[in-house]
Amino acid sequence: MWEILKTAGVDPAPRRTTVTWADFLRSQAEAILAMDFIETVTLTGQRQYILAAIHHASRRVWIVGTTAHPTDAWVTQAIRNLLMDLEDTGYLARIRFLIRDRDTKYPALIDKVLGSAAIAVVLTGVRMSRMNSIIERWVKTLRAELLDRTLIWYQTHLRRALREYERHYNEHRTHRALAAAAPLRAWPQPLEPGQIERLTIDRQDRLGGVIHEYDHAA
Repeated sequence: MWEILKTAGVDPAPRRTTVTWADFLRSQAEAILAMDFIETVTLTGQRQYILAAIHHASRRVWIVGTTAHPTDAWVTQAIRNLLMDLEDTGYLARIRFLIRDRDTKYPALIDKVLGSAAIAVVLTGVRMSRMNSIIERWVKTLRAELLDRTLIWYQTHLRRALREYERHYNEHRTHRALAAAAPLRAWPQPLEPGQIERLTIDRQDRLGGVIHEYDHAA
């Protein structure tokens, strides 16, 4: 068939010879981890840098660490800690790509550290945040649901708030991409008509009421 088309002067269809970035993200979602730095300022005026990662398929998030001084040594150790956490939680065997931007806070050494775990680093284009859209949307969510609504006093307070938000995001917050499930919680079973008539909801406040969690009462 290829010889016939070639003889007739018919070139292959573009989609047969190339893979779009969106196609790559969809087809390799289970193998992709995305990473980004988020900046915030405490009430003391100190700038803090938050390093976070998200798994494309499950939407599970890891708050890798926070620091006022993201030195090469700190970032490299944070990546090593993330790899250990990925191994402990069973994700390391799935991950084959890590998408990040070209921020100078990433030292060249982390590519070797990730390469030792068979993870290839994929750099986004210059000023092309949409290439890392999954974590960029998560950063927007983090700001809207936590950082923009909370007065952070100092680094210890920030770390405690981020741990609480990470737990809420992974274990409770529903996601449209997961059909209303959470990354670490299964999709809820539909309610029967009789259950709706006697429905009782419990609300649990987190972080002083910044976050609300709702569950069916037992």
